[in-house]
Amino acid sequence: MGETANHQPPPPAQVAPPPSIPVPLGSARGPIWFPAEQLQQLHYCIHSNPSWPISCLLAFQHYIVMLGTIVLVANALVPRMGGDNGDKARVIQTLLFMAAINTLLQTMIGSRLPTVMSASFAFTLPVLSIINNYTDRTFDDEHERFLYTMRTIQGSLIVSSFVNMILGFSGAWGNLTRLFSPIVIVPLVSVVGLGLFARGFPLLGNCVEIGLPMLIFLVISQQYLKPLHPIAHHVLERFALLLCIGLVWVFAAILTAAGAYDNVKQQTKLSCRTDRSFLVSSAPWIRIPYPFQWGTPIFKASHVFGMMGAALVASAESTGTFFAAARLSGATAPPTKVLSRSVGLQMESVSLFIFLYQPAYENKVPYLPMQGIGLLLEGIFGAAVGNTASVENVGLLGLTRIGSRRVVQISTAFMFFFSIFGKFGAFFASIPLPIYAAIYCVLFGIVAASGISFIQFANCNSMRNLYVLGLSLFLGISIPQYFVMNATPDGNGPVRTDAGWFNDILNTIFSSPPTVAMIVGTLLDNTLESQHTINDRGVPWWRPFQRTKGDQRNDEFYGLPLRIHEYIPSRFL
Repeated sequence: MGETANHQPPPPAQVAPPPSIPVPLGSARGPIWFPAEQLQQLHYCIHSNPSWPISCLLAFQHYIVMLGTIVLVANALVPRMGGDNGDKARVIQTLLFMAAINTLLQTMIGSRLPTVMSASFAFTLPVLSIINNYTDRTFDDEHERFLYTMRTIQGSLIVSSFVNMILGFSGAWGNLTRLFSPIVIVPLVSVVGLGLFARGFPLLGNCVEIGLPMLIFLVISQQYLKPLHPIAHHVLERFALLLCIGLVWVFAAILTAAGAYDNVKQQTKLSCRTDRSFLVSSAPWIRIPYPFQWGTPIFKASHVFGMMGAALVASAESTGTFFAAARLSGATAPPTKVLSRSVGLQMESVSLFIFLYQPAYENKVPYLPMQGIGLLLEGIFGAAVGNTASVENVGLLGLTRIGSRRVVQISTAFMFFFSIFGKFGAFFASIPLPIYAAIYCVLFGIVAASGISFIQFANCNSMRNLYVLGLSLFLGISIPQYFVMNATPDGNGPVRTDAGWFNDILNTIFSSPPTVAMIVGTLLDNTLESQHTINDRGVPWWRPFQRTKGDQRNDEFYGLPLRIHEYIPSRFL
């Protein structure tokens, strides 16, 4: 039977094409880098330690780096107080001594991060206000005016220290940081470094023939020469900074001895010459800073409020620095309770040590009075300014790729030694400041870049996130610049009402880039479509690190040493 039209063979079955797999944009042009909660290129992280000889050299390098800020503070404030070179040397010794104590406290029972605590410029405006208060007053001599000023600073620091105590151990600061997301952390940490631009090339420019070679030598030796040989790689990556300081310091001494600065302006002499600090000749051989060394503290309410504003600013700046330190030491982001603990200790608290010696009375002795006694320490010893986490030393963690906590703890031994044996400490304190400025250009940049790296945990393609980031970064730098440009040499800022204490608080707060960036970023991020953009903001990634038990690694990095946790109430840990 032949085929007819009604008996055609069935058509072949249509096979559905395989489902197409979406290819990520740009995958054909290179690999995709996934977010990393910890940096993987560190040689030593927070709880791993180099050998003892290397640790001691690295610790000495930390001491040299932190010394620059202390000398800057003393040079800026002591002459205005009426102090001479001997007074300046004693102020430097006191600041070093207190920095050593506070660094030990932070690394042992505070944040537990490898952060050096050093003098804070946040206290400059309140101190200048105190200095201005005594300018028109008649004294027998300038030294007496210096003593009166230091005694007033002591009293103001003693009272203002309670601000940090309340913020820290009440948990208020930790509750504030719960509002942070990666979108807030990026401008906060970045501006911690970028906001210090005035201490970089502008200070270097005061003596270009010393500062610029230091900057060039540091970049070339630490980055470009290290691949030449395996031994050179390790030596230069870790100790290029010390080698460059020694080389340029000798070069500056040769220029000074050759008479290159004999016929220049006075400011150039102070910046370039190696014999213009007069610290070695005026510093005592041996002197231990002791309580009330300047006399009985003077308490004035008008100055206390300004110091309180500075304490708030120091807390904000330290918080941003702690996040950078965690990133550059290979730790996870610090939990909120750790931040509260560290802020509570920031003003030289030693009262936690009291718990080590009286566990039987833990539930009988009121905590806050004991904490208040500990917070008096900095004011009692007469430091010229309060302390904050040193940004440059955190940058040094990234420069050397060594985030060891032990190295920073060893550096306190150098601080104690050189704060007691004044002649030796004054020798290193006489390093020309443009050399430090060249170092800051590199170290501050590393800290700023570590802040930018937090954007990997949020959606950087979100226009909402870009808006918050851009406005926070710009206003965090622009607003403080306005306050600095419109401030008079005697410390009066653009806010000038009849209430001096009110002026000091606002001028101090809005002169701090990290504080402004934190305020703007937190407000915008938590009010602008905050509930609908939780994933874009990176909140799911961030939340585990905000709780002490939220991530199993938190206790590894931030747990207290030995059995300290048994003697401190858990609500304060």
